[in-house]
Amino acid sequence: MKFKSWKYIVIGIVILSLISVWSFKKFNFNNNFTIGQKLDSINGVVVYYNGGVNNVTGRNTTSDGYNLGLKYQCVEFVKRYYYEHFNHKMPDSYGHAKDFFDHSVADGKKNEKRSLIQYTNPSLAKPKNGDLVIFSGTVFNKYGHVAIISNVKENEIEIIQQNPGPFSPSRVNYGLKYKDGKWHIENERILGWLRKEKAE
Repeated sequence: MKFKSWKYIVIGIVILSLISVWSFKKFNFNNNFTIGQKLDSINGVVVYYNGGVNNVTGRNTTSDGYNLGLKYQCVEFVKRYYYEHFNHKMPDSYGHAKDFFDHSVADGKKNEKRSLIQYTNPSLAKPKNGDLVIFSGTVFNKYGHVAIISNVKENEIEIIQQNPGPFSPSRVNYGLKYKDGKWHIENERILGWLRKEKAE
């Protein structure tokens, strides 16, 4: 009888925990900001606040019908940045953040779905300002994450991001190491980065 009671308690705790995680990812628990509020910008392209990482406010498309993504997800920001700053449209305008990295593409070769050059982490090529950086998924975020590299130093990069969570900053720094002829961004979730060719 005691075992059954503990079993129900454990099941209840698990269900409550799952509901709590779902709620935190879906709703805005930070009263300092409102969804859609401008938080930051780079080269005139704005980063908007989204509250919980799973919140969706609708789809953002351009005047000519190009799909930028769901407001105000991380994918929407990087695609809007590449569209507004680089005048770049991706052949495949859909997909989750982690899907921007094509595991079948070798370092320095073209990612045809995004029409961008793809670099693996680590790579022979050093990251540059404006590169799109891709993170793998996690237990709590199976879709992954994407951001823009906003500053590169000898031993560090800065990224600018949209929708990192209700209490996370729009800019984060990671270590950058050169070892055995390759550049490595020191975050194990970073799969690699994408770069627009000089001419298309």
